Amino acid sequence: MMPTSGHRTVKVDIAVCTYRRTELDQTLRSLAKLAVPAGVTVRVIVADNDVTPSARERVDAQRASLPFEIAYVHCPASNISLARNACLDNATGNFLAFIDDDETASEDWLAELIATADGTGADAVLGPAYAVYPQSAPAWMRSGDFHSTLPVWVGGSIRTGYTCNVLLRRNAPSLSGRRFNLALGRSGGEDTEFFTHMFRAGGRIAYAPDAVVHDPVPENRAALAWLAKRRFRFGQTHGRLLQENATGLGRFKQVGLAAAKAGYCLAAGTGMAFMSIPRNRYWLRGLMHAGVVSGLLGVREIVQYGALETKSQ
Repeated sequence: MMPTSGHRTVKVDIAVCTYRRTELDQTLRSLAKLAVPAGVTVRVIVADNDVTPSARERVDAQRASLPFEIAYVHCPASNISLARNACLDNATGNFLAFIDDDETASEDWLAELIATADGTGADAVLGPAYAVYPQSAPAWMRSGDFHSTLPVWVGGSIRTGYTCNVLLRRNAPSLSGRRFNLALGRSGGEDTEFFTHMFRAGGRIAYAPDAVVHDPVPENRAALAWLAKRRFRFGQTHGRLLQENATGLGRFKQVGLAAAKAGYCLAAGTGMAFMSIPRNRYWLRGLMHAGVVSGLLGVREIVQYGALETKSQ
């Protein structure tokens, strides 16, 4: 574990991958208000994933308002894995944090991530990304909070992660040479694969519940159809990762189990037709398990993020 006080300086890069988002201004302004622990120095990396360097002027306009150095990297085009890898390649600190280009960080976000990394020695630390819904979002969606991103525990451990709120220990053996899969840069799931392989390589993932970022939900995502497509794709990624360790009869057993789970969830949701929150939860979970079947059978992930839709989580 690395101390964050005393005579030793801890260097942290904060990575922001962006693609034609005006909300980047708001994200950078939130970083300017961070409470930075003693002994910690911060540098911001903005990776512009557009064909042309469209975010350069926006970043330059924010330089004077940030108390940190900003490194601008142009990494075309329209593939989020390319942008994430550019951040990994340009990072020089002890830690690298990722935040999305439409999110805002709470004041203690970075301090909480670092404190948890120091306290646990984990290779990666996840924080919660809480959804902020537009008033036009359906009431069931806002009440049930279907968009917030939180870690999932399996058998007492976190076995995969996400990039909308995470801190990486750059010298961890489980992260050595690891990069995001370019083939998943437009479908999504590149971060799930990245962290799953990190975990399988012996990497530990911790959770910092107070390292909060807020994630606004665009109107085009505040729809059951978008959630359904996302959950199915998530299932496809999970199924493909299961496929890596399952062969022959084992794979058919996994397919049968996932199909049974899908059928149960879809039936349970139908049985709750007049209760919108549990009904939609079951339906979406059923679609996720259907995606697992698809992934186990070798079907590649659907392309969910196009030219104007590059956010992966």
